[in-house]
Amino acid sequence: MTKLDILRATNFGQRVAEDEIADLASYFVETDQWRRVFAGEIDIVYGGKGTGKSAIYALLISRSDDLFDRSIILAPAENPRGTPAFKDLVLDPPTTEAEFVGLWKLYLAAISAGVLEEFGLGGPATTRLRDSLAREGLIPAKRDLAATLRSVFEYAKRALRPTGVEGGLLLDPVTGMPSGFTGRILFQEPTNAASKAGFRSVDHLLSDANEALAQASYSVWLLLDRLDVAFAESPELEQNALRAVFKVYLDLMGMQNLRLKIFLRSDIWRRITMSGFREASHITRNTTIAWDRTSLLNLMIRRLVKNPPIVDFYGADPAKVLASTSTQEGFFERVFPAQVDVGPNKPSTLDWVIGRTRDASGSAAPREVIHLLNALREVQVRRLEAGESEPEGEQLFLRPAFKEALAVVSRVRVEQTLFAEYPWLREKLDALRKQKTLQTPDSLAALWECSPEEAASNAAELVQIGFFEQRGSRSSPEYWVPFLFRDGLELVQGAAD
Repeated sequence: MTKLDILRATNFGQRVAEDEIADLASYFVETDQWRRVFAGEIDIVYGGKGTGKSAIYALLISRSDDLFDRSIILAPAENPRGTPAFKDLVLDPPTTEAEFVGLWKLYLAAISAGVLEEFGLGGPATTRLRDSLAREGLIPAKRDLAATLRSVFEYAKRALRPTGVEGGLLLDPVTGMPSGFTGRILFQEPTNAASKAGFRSVDHLLSDANEALAQASYSVWLLLDRLDVAFAESPELEQNALRAVFKVYLDLMGMQNLRLKIFLRSDIWRRITMSGFREASHITRNTTIAWDRTSLLNLMIRRLVKNPPIVDFYGADPAKVLASTSTQEGFFERVFPAQVDVGPNKPSTLDWVIGRTRDASGSAAPREVIHLLNALREVQVRRLEAGESEPEGEQLFLRPAFKEALAVVSRVRVEQTLFAEYPWLREKLDALRKQKTLQTPDSLAALWECSPEEAASNAAELVQIGFFEQRGSRSSPEYWVPFLFRDGLELVQGAAD
C-alpha cells in the first residue's frame, strides 16, 4: 500500500464519545478514576469540555450487564443522545431553585418507579410508591424521559404555583397547600393530619424506592449527563437547575440503594458556585478528569494502532507499542515528523500538538486532539491526491499539514463552542477578529467602546470560559489568546498597541 492508501484507510475515531460507543472500549484506558467510578466510590465526575466525562458515562452504559451482575441497575435520567429531556423546560421553566428541587425529586421518584416495574421488583414499598404516583397520573412513560418529565412538571406547577384569589390565598388547613389543589403528593413534609389523610411528600416517595430496592437487594444508579446542553440557553435557568440537583444529591446521600451520579463540566460547576454554595463542602465523592502529556500520548497511540493498515505498514505489535511510555514515544516519532516548526528552541511535534490544542486553563482535551488528528489525515490525503510528494522515510505526515489542520480545529472550536455556548459574548469576541493575541484593558476598551474598568470586567468573563489567559500583574493585567482560538478569529501574533 502507498502512504496515500494507508491514510485513506485510517480513522482516528470520533471526537464525541456518544458517536463511537461501539468502539470506545477498545480506545479507553481504564484509569484509577474509571475504576473508582465503576466501583461506585465516585458519584460526581467533573471535567472540561471534551475531556471524557461522556466517555465514562457511555462506558458505564456499555458495562450495564457487568454492573447488573453486582445487583446494580443503571437508569439514565437524561437522554444520552438526541434532544435532552429537559430542553422543553426552557419555554416555561421553574421559577426558583426551590421549585427545581421539588421537580428533581418527583422526577427521580418517577424514574425509580419505572425501574422497579421494569425489573419486576415488587413488595410493599413498591406498591406504596406506584399507588402514590398512579393516583396523580404520574406513572412514568416507558423509556420516554421527556414525557415523564412533562407530566411531573405539570403536576409540580399546579402544586408550587398556586393562583392567588382576591383578598389573599386560601390554604387548606390540613395540608398547607392551596385549597384548589387536589394532589396528594406534597413538596414539603405533611402534617400529622395530612399524613393520616393519605398525603405523602416527595421525600417519602424516594424513601419508598430506596426501601423497595433494599428489600430486593438491588441498587439503582440514576445517571445525569449532558446538563450543559439541556440548560445552555439560559444561564439563570442553568444555575437554578444545577444548584438544585446538587441539593437533591445531598438529600439522597442517606439512601444506600438509590444513588445519583452526575457528569458535569468543571467550568459550569465553577459558574454555579461563584456566588456561594455552602453545600459544596459536603460533596466529597467526586473526581475531576485531567489529562497530562503521558495520557494524551497514550490516547493518540491507541487511536493509531487501532488501524490495521498502520500496524501492517510499521510491522508493529500493538501490545508492545503500548507497553511503556518510551515505546509509545518511539512509535509516535516513526509516524510524525520530529518538529512542526524546525529550530533548537521549538517544541517536539507531540508537545506542539498538546500546546496548540490547549485552552486558557492550560488543559488540552482529548476532543480537540482527536479532531486535530482527523483533520491532519484529511489535509495530508488532499495534498497527496493533488500530487504532493510523499513524506520521507516512515513518516505519514508532512509539517505544513499540521498548521492547516489546526486552523480547521480552531474554527470549529470558536464557532461550535464559543459562539454556540456563549452567544451573549459573541459581539465581544467578534470585535477581536484580526486583532493582536495580547491585549490590555485599554486596548480592549478601544475595541469594545467602553471604559477600561468595564473592559477588564468583560475580559474576566472571557478568562472564566477559557478564552483569555490572564498574565501581567494585578494592577496591570494582560490577556493572551491561546493558539487554539487564533485561526478561528484570524488573530495576529503580537501585543496590541
